[in-house]
Amino acid sequence: MNALHDGPRLDRRRLLGLAGLTGLAATLPACGRGFGGGDGEDGKIELNMVWWGDAQRAELTAKALDLFQKANPGIKVSTEYQDSSPYKDKLAARFAAGNPPDLMAMRFDSLREYADRGTLLDLAQHAGLDQSALTDSARALGQVGAKSFGVPSGLNTIGYIVDKTLTDKYGVSIPDGDTWGWDDLGEFAKQLTKASGGKVYGTNFEPWTVANLLVFARQRGEDFFTPDGKLGATEATVTAWYQLVEDLRKAGGIPPAGFIDQNNGASPAQSYLAKKAIASQIIPTNGLLGFNQACGGNLQLLRIPGETRGARRGQSVDTPALWSVAAGSKHPAEAVKLLNFLINDSEAAKAAGVTRGVPANRTIAEAIAPGLEPDNQRSTDFLTKLQNEKLPASYPYPVGASKLTNILKTISTEAEFGRMSPGEAGKQFITEARKAIAP
Repeated sequence: MNALHDGPRLDRRRLLGLAGLTGLAATLPACGRGFGGGDGEDGKIELNMVWWGDAQRAELTAKALDLFQKANPGIKVSTEYQDSSPYKDKLAARFAAGNPPDLMAMRFDSLREYADRGTLLDLAQHAGLDQSALTDSARALGQVGAKSFGVPSGLNTIGYIVDKTLTDKYGVSIPDGDTWGWDDLGEFAKQLTKASGGKVYGTNFEPWTVANLLVFARQRGEDFFTPDGKLGATEATVTAWYQLVEDLRKAGGIPPAGFIDQNNGASPAQSYLAKKAIASQIIPTNGLLGFNQACGGNLQLLRIPGETRGARRGQSVDTPALWSVAAGSKHPAEAVKLLNFLINDSEAAKAAGVTRGVPANRTIAEAIAPGLEPDNQRSTDFLTKLQNEKLPASYPYPVGASKLTNILKTISTEAEFGRMSPGEAGKQFITEARKAIAP
């Protein structure tokens, strides 16, 4: 049997462990329904492609796929998508059922978990995939050792957005985003809260988001995750992170405990920034367009504080998600062909837009930039400038890293309500993170 068509199979119990799914095994079918790519009644090869996102992303993706199917009339692509929250569990269930999609969006913090279990195709072995137009740092996002298990679906980073309508209204100056530090953020936030009479808080950001803490750790000279897949952050750095948040809250720069509902929803329209309850926050840069539309169109995009003040740079060029191919795909060559089209075809990139971030192919990113909406041009320019700078390397998170967000959420809640000091929070996180991350 052709090795390309016969990938590794894993037992259901181990794959359920990818997402910590409990009680789900009994609901899974004994065999798949062929969603992983079969042959249709019309003789066409059928590929199944899944991702997370909203209806707008689905509409844009469909336009790109129409172009692919017109150019490849012998291939039919069926698609599935859902919100980001249930996606991780649903993908694990698909693999556990022996029913993986052919092409899938892979969470950056989950790539090693799937790759180490042999469930993903080594893309480096396929001549049909051309990654020559990607920078070394972009290719590294999907590499584990000498193997390549994913290609960035787009590139982004995190940035700080500030609502200039609010700062103008209350007469507070926006700091220089190229040189400001965390102390400048604190002073700015405190001033705005005071100037508004407490109607608007100066800022808010999620202390439980790994990407935020990762940048902070790098600025202190530490790799939050080491290249060999270990935890590199120290207790002192995590303690300093929670001390920063506590100091901001005590000074009135961020809202009091309980003000922010973590279950409020992550969409720009649901954000506290859109409600004009806060004046600034951290976002993924590919979300600038959505946030600016929701907030009235006057957002400024700044770098993360501390980039010129710390031991080294903290920001890096990252990816919202990777495209990966299942090792068990019945049609791996066709799945790789689709992947190659999505990352290297300029018309596909124009159709799909930049909801997944800036195209990893730099030539295509430059080609489509003039036709983007102004806010997407701004976020693209922001990222392009970063790519031209000397930044820390970014690489797939270690196995177990996907558990850290929930660990941080629990600890952050305890610290927020004063049930845990910054020092206790730092110690607790390091203890639990070491248990979560595979040795």
